This record gives sequence, structure tokens and C-alpha cells, in this order.
Amino acid sequence: MKDFDFKQLDDIIHSRIRLAIISVLISVEEAEFTFLKNRVKATDGNLSTHLKKLEEVKYIAVKKEFIDRKPATSYRLTESGKEAFSAYVERLENLIKK
Repeated sequence: MKDFDFKQLDDIIHSRIRLAIISVLISVEEAEFTFLKNRVKATDGNLSTHLKKLEEVKYIAVKKEFIDRKPATSYRLTESGKEAFSAYVERLENLIKK
């Protein structure tokens, strides 16, 4: 059995809340803030902080618009985010198989 190098895991994704966000976004085309908040079960501030980190590394894209004069913010996983998530899952699978 080879030693697993934990440094290969993406620190951005490895956070529980960010992993939950990406896990939700991988299954939908786009999600509004409230939908993510309810699915992830995070506070507004906590969710916002983690979304910002994912946006900074370009794992997610943000769209802000007004719907019926109310602001609405939605998020989607970018190609870069999909690739990073796929690599993360593959590394975890390799750990489990060893």
C-alpha cells in the first residue's frame, strides 16, 4: 500500500461547506443563493464567504440580476470548477482503493 499524499487534495474544495456547494452545483445548471443556503444549511455570511473563495479561484461564476425589481444572485460551476471537482473525487477514490 502506497502512502497517500494528502497535499494532493485541493484545499479550496476540501472545506466541508465548499465541498457541499460544489456538490450541489455539479447537479444543477445554476442555483440561486437561497437555494444553495437551504441545501447547504449555512448562514448567509458563512455561505457568502465560501462562495467568494470559490469565485476567486474561478470554480464558480456569479450572475447578479433583478427579477421583479428584486436582486437575485445565482451561481454556476465553471469548466475549471468541474475539472477541479473531478480531480478531487478521483484523488479520494485513489485513497480509498489503496
